[in-house]
Amino acid sequence: MAGNVIVGQSGGPTAVINSSLAGVYKTAKDLGADKVYGMRHGIQGFLQKRIVDLDEEIRSDLDLELLKRTPSAFLGSCRYKLPNISDDKEIFDTIFEILKEYNITAFFYIGGNDSMDTIKKLSDYAILINSDIRFIGVPKTIDNDLAVTDHTPGYGSAAKYIASVTKEVIRDGLVYDVKNVTVIEIMGRNAGWLTGAAALARCEDCEGVDLLYLPELPFDVDSFIGRIGDLLKKKNSIVVAVSEGIKTAEGKYVFELADHTEYVDAFGHKQLSGTARYLASLISETFGCKTRPIELATLQRCAGHLTSRVDITEAYQVGGSAVKAAFEGDTGKVVILNRVSNDPYICTTGLYDVHKIANIEKKVPLEWIINDGTYVSDKLVNYIRPLIQAELTPVMITGQPRHIVISRD
Repeated sequence: MAGNVIVGQSGGPTAVINSSLAGVYKTAKDLGADKVYGMRHGIQGFLQKRIVDLDEEIRSDLDLELLKRTPSAFLGSCRYKLPNISDDKEIFDTIFEILKEYNITAFFYIGGNDSMDTIKKLSDYAILINSDIRFIGVPKTIDNDLAVTDHTPGYGSAAKYIASVTKEVIRDGLVYDVKNVTVIEIMGRNAGWLTGAAALARCEDCEGVDLLYLPELPFDVDSFIGRIGDLLKKKNSIVVAVSEGIKTAEGKYVFELADHTEYVDAFGHKQLSGTARYLASLISETFGCKTRPIELATLQRCAGHLTSRVDITEAYQVGGSAVKAAFEGDTGKVVILNRVSNDPYICTTGLYDVHKIANIEKKVPLEWIINDGTYVSDKLVNYIRPLIQAELTPVMITGQPRHIVISRD
């Protein structure tokens, strides 16, 4: 394929998003792209012509390997929502002028739901103006809420971290012979895939968490307190996992029941934080026992030291598959993962129309949520377990992981 290609990263980062970037870069070079450019801070940076030549950043096979093992977004990210074409045609004209200036023939965007909206709008505009530039989405999100694809790169490593840390928190709670309740707050605005991963802590050497609450079902505060009271009569140490996005039946986020500072991003998403703090405080006030709120926060998406080998491999594969698809003439598509079998675990890549993926949220099936909304079934555990298998350890220098960092803007 003659000409140059460009790639960007958008939305929340993951421990393996740079493996997808490596897959795009390596495959594009192997297939004969003249230049592989990177957008600094996604489409927002692209509009400011903050564009780098990745040949100047990835100079060796070691750099490429370090890139695969470096967490967070190497190119930087953004949360920038393109307007509808009918509302602001000018911004699309600007984007395509820049693409023409850099002789771009293929555009790749690594991201989740909102990022696929960008691919949808750009590919639609290309058709409108008869442009032959190809636009392909590369899936990424720890939230695992992208439609159609079996799962998303980034989720497996986040799930591995959550399951591992949850086991350690449970062990810690057993140290002292006193009543104590730990509430672990896990990311998940509307979908509970990440919180469900805490169920993997239950195994032969760990009794697992006592309660799990996902945002797919309404959260009843009184019922929750009642269950905690029943558990405190039976055992000393209780561990609960909750999604940050759990809501009451009236639609109010649980964290909003306490005083909080509100921040809303460009997509209208509230910053969710404080659910565990509110519930831990409520438990302490009600029962007078020791409580601890734990917010995994950004730790669950940047733990490169505990990356799933399955996850990092699939992240690289979807990047490469996106390039191959564009070079074969596809556009307006998203690479997806198709699970062939669980045992042995086999997964292949495919392509799907971006219009049937963008802005559609995939949630945990309600039949996988059990015990009156306080736990998840083995079906969810069996779905997640293959995705957390094996490790790809960081390159260690002086006892710490070595990362690759971008040299210039």
